[in-house]
Amino acid sequence: MANCRDIGLIADLPWSCRYLPDQKSTMTESIRFLMCPPDHYDVDYVINPWMEGNIHKSSRDRAVEQWQKLHYVIKEHALVDLVSPQSGWPDMVFTANAGLVLGKNVVLSRFLHKERQGEEPYFKQWFDDNGYTVYELPQDLPFEGAGDALLDREGRWLWAGYGFRSELDSHPYLAKWLDIEVVSLRLMDQRFYHLDTCFCPLSGGYLLYYPPAFDSYSNRLIEMRVPPEKRIAITEADAVNFACNAVNIDQLVVMNKASDRLKDRLSQAGFEVIETPLTEFMKAGGAAKCLTLRVTEPVRSEIHGNQPVESRIIRLEGHLLDSGIISRALDLIVGGGGSFQVLNFDLGTQRQSTSNAELKVSAPDHEVMAEIMTKLIDLGAVTPAQEVCDANLEPVTQAGVAPDDFYVTTIYPTEVRVNCEWVKVQNQRMDGAIAVTETPDGVIARCKLVRDLEVGEQVILGVEGIRTVRKTQSREQRNQQEFSFMASGVSSERRVELVVEQIAWELRQIRDQGGRVVVTAGPVVIHTGGSEHLSRLIRQGYVQALLGGNAIAVHDIEQSLMGTSLGVDMKRGVVVHGGHRHHLKVINAIRRCGSIAQAVEQGVLTKGVMYECVRNHVPFVLAGSIRDDGPLPDTQMDLIKAQQEYAKLLEGTDMILMLSTMLHSIGVGNMTPAGVKMVCVDINPAVVTKLSDRGSVESVGVVTDVGLFLSLLVQQLDKLTSPYLVK
Repeated sequence: MANCRDIGLIADLPWSCRYLPDQKSTMTESIRFLMCPPDHYDVDYVINPWMEGNIHKSSRDRAVEQWQKLHYVIKEHALVDLVSPQSGWPDMVFTANAGLVLGKNVVLSRFLHKERQGEEPYFKQWFDDNGYTVYELPQDLPFEGAGDALLDREGRWLWAGYGFRSELDSHPYLAKWLDIEVVSLRLMDQRFYHLDTCFCPLSGGYLLYYPPAFDSYSNRLIEMRVPPEKRIAITEADAVNFACNAVNIDQLVVMNKASDRLKDRLSQAGFEVIETPLTEFMKAGGAAKCLTLRVTEPVRSEIHGNQPVESRIIRLEGHLLDSGIISRALDLIVGGGGSFQVLNFDLGTQRQSTSNAELKVSAPDHEVMAEIMTKLIDLGAVTPAQEVCDANLEPVTQAGVAPDDFYVTTIYPTEVRVNCEWVKVQNQRMDGAIAVTETPDGVIARCKLVRDLEVGEQVILGVEGIRTVRKTQSREQRNQQEFSFMASGVSSERRVELVVEQIAWELRQIRDQGGRVVVTAGPVVIHTGGSEHLSRLIRQGYVQALLGGNAIAVHDIEQSLMGTSLGVDMKRGVVVHGGHRHHLKVINAIRRCGSIAQAVEQGVLTKGVMYECVRNHVPFVLAGSIRDDGPLPDTQMDLIKAQQEYAKLLEGTDMILMLSTMLHSIGVGNMTPAGVKMVCVDINPAVVTKLSDRGSVESVGVVTDVGLFLSLLVQQLDKLTSPYLVK
């Protein structure tokens, strides 16, 4: 009979001999692992990226040989218990997912995929038979054991992963039942679907991990807990070889494979590395750690649990499906680092009916929850009235300074809950605070810049008791709009003519209905030959206010008086001798007159954009900057006053044309509430994208030359007003 200790022949031995402890081993009696023989192991399905393309491509003989070698290595340094493999459950070999053990308590796994759920009763039976107290999570709450929950080897806390297999809502149960602090880490790379595939706490407070597998917030948590000298960050090459999926026994680290650089780093930290190939199991997405479950985890009596996860109930109402609101809300929750549970979903029975949804939102801590809730509020989510009566208020104690954690406003119409009633916020704008005051006529809530806050005003804190008001539109209502900004986004060159046609139609509608269009423009409008077209729009009543800086006025006047812009002849396109001084000459000329309006009255300025503004009584504001030459006497060099004047002219606006000026367009966008249509035109896609990303569904971006855009716009307006088109 073959010697039982000859691992090369183990596969041919009877069960009674295969797993007898090695009498010469140096077992650590206090450390014990649970393993499952690979009798039924195969890749039968795909539930992770590693399984793709590997269906039934694993060699059973090699898998048995590799498992036995790992078993032999671990037996040399610890005790190994076995759970009997069961036919039909090929992944049962990965015992790390059986549950999470601490002391004599175990939280049994709730597998996400049905392909593994049948393993649960067999693992439960083993824990019951071996004297463990078994805790079972709710049936619909996924948690995959020590694959997603790893104890700090000093016993100070529990690292718990979520994002792919385990839900964040399972973490409070772990904290309660195991009486330990839980640190929640969000997994981001589908290849590393379990925490133990990219994260391995080591003895002495060391940590072996792959940082790109986690989001930035989780990496920050890791860095706060583990000092730099004890963080061993690995490369992608080591990560895909499952170097982090290692078994740590005191100063020993057992893994599938490691680079020489990683082995040197571990050696410097005092660890011995044993490599044992596990390539057959990697085809199913596992290696050394996945194949073992440490069932002797000591308890530190001075360590106690916490409740790491914060949860909120929110409600959404409207055409949730056809408008995409519900999917956007769920994406925001998950993308923000949280998780959700749909508590109720009442789907409208008719096309015109609205739907209602109630969700439980969870986040690893208050900071992440506040970020998620802020985004959900922008979508129209609200905390049920029975959950909160009033928003949190705190008085202003220093003028121009808001209390900490004040709610930062958005462009969307907002209401706040005060005295158990919803109060509409006035002067809605982005990046302000909400100040609440009591008056004889009732409660008034205003959106105010931080610098304008006054002592005694109450400021809304946090995200409780706040909601945004969205218009509920059916599919038919949205499709009936002749000009729809609903499909907001950035238009490429090939769509410019179509977009211009729509914009022209809307401009005509606004003008004929007595509405307001504000233009914010940069000097590029002049440089690209757009001056005559913008002048015409002003002259024909399509523009009710102009916002810009010193430069657009200077170069417009330079072209009007001297035929150049930045010293370039606008007709011939060549630099004029001495042209670099032209802008200073026109500044001087206007200063001599006293103002742009007086230059028009004195006959000095006879054409151009600024001329048309004066002649047609179109107000304008020129906001100065540190780079301005002169400046013109009309330029407002006090930034705060310029912002106030901008805001005044924006009141009641129906549409804003933003023409090649990133600085002024972003400023105007922040001052403008939702509901105002915006058209951002710039040759630079980054500028257009930034304005479109502000979140307003009424905004559209056009990537093109602004001079060409204005030319096409005027041509299209001419078609709309052509007598030959009138029936």
